[in-house]
Amino acid sequence: MTVRSTAPSSGGSALGSSSASGPRWWTPAPTWAAWTGNGKPLTGRWQGAAGGDLIGPNPTDRGKRGVKRSVLVEAAGGPLAVVIAGANVHDTKLLTATLDALVVTRPAPMTEQPQHLCLDKGYDNPSGEAAVAAHGYVPHIQRIGEEKLDSAAGEKRFPARRWVVERTLAWLSKCRAVLVRYDKRSANFVGLLKLAGALVRYRRLHRLSLLR
Repeated sequence: MTVRSTAPSSGGSALGSSSASGPRWWTPAPTWAAWTGNGKPLTGRWQGAAGGDLIGPNPTDRGKRGVKRSVLVEAAGGPLAVVIAGANVHDTKLLTATLDALVVTRPAPMTEQPQHLCLDKGYDNPSGEAAVAAHGYVPHIQRIGEEKLDSAAGEKRFPARRWVVERTLAWLSKCRAVLVRYDKRSANFVGLLKLAGALVRYRRLHRLSLLR
């Protein structure tokens, strides 16, 4: 099961000041330029410079720069793979890379035990179907328009069942280091996402072991 999500990217901030006209009866405080030489606040050194690779404008958040996370999870919600790209990259373009980024060895699909893959409407196109077929999964793609209300019953004909992967993204968002991207290099951010996924997996298995 794959899903996409966007997270804001951190950037350096700038401060401006203005002074009133007339004589000065005090010594002016040193400006940021006097300390850093470029007029930027000192927090930029620790927070991280603006920019970085694999960052793009988020079309759903007024064009703010962000990163998109594509996550593959198993039936219980355990993360299996994660890749990132700019927030303006379409979901389908990340499907093949996500399926190839498994951190464990995938067993070969068999006729007796087929492997199913659930996808949302963002993958309802020929590119998404071709990527699923190339990896030997049985596709379950949410079709566009399936969640419309039934005119007779007044209920959704095909309600969404994407809560498993949405819950995993909520678990990952509990880690403050990956909620907002502070790393300029994408490799460092991906490493933090994988570490967060390992922690989520370990904590869940530990809690389940206590209930047995």
